[in-house]
Amino acid sequence: MNNQLLKNCEDKMKSALEHLAVEFSGVRSGRANGGLVDSIKVNVYGQDTPLKSIATISTPDAKTIQIQPWDAGNLAAIEKAISMQEHMGLNPSNDGRLIRINIPPLSEETRQQMVKLINQKAEEATISLRNARHEALNEAKKSKELSEDESSRLDKEVTKLIEQFQKQVQDSAKSKEAELMQN
Repeated sequence: MNNQLLKNCEDKMKSALEHLAVEFSGVRSGRANGGLVDSIKVNVYGQDTPLKSIATISTPDAKTIQIQPWDAGNLAAIEKAISMQEHMGLNPSNDGRLIRINIPPLSEETRQQMVKLINQKAEEATISLRNARHEALNEAKKSKELSEDESSRLDKEVTKLIEQFQKQVQDSAKSKEAELMQN
């Protein structure tokens, strides 16, 4: 029981960290990155579909994202969906075959906004970690199988686990912030 609670808690914490990595890939850093646009929802065939499911996304150079839809009829819908992402400040250009997005250099104000966004996403991940810890400790308290010593040991192990994951979140946020300020 003790090991199962710890394993479930660790899985939830890993999931929070993976989600944070996906969130960070969508934060504009001045360099072309397919992750910036691949999760944008595009309304095609009557439903919202992630861009990566309907097109090939590539970065031919450090300042350009290139999107080639598998069905050329989706070009206008893709262009519209990208244009609607105002917070990203991206301006797609459609040549009738593919869409190119030139990544403009970041202004100091935009960098500061992105740093705030990074910190916000890191805080959300930290909250998810705390929630996983809270759930595990509540399960331990509810369990009739665990003695006080086992419950105390579990508490220490979960605390050690959350400290490791919080450090990873902080390191990841610092790394993304450094990448943002470098460009």
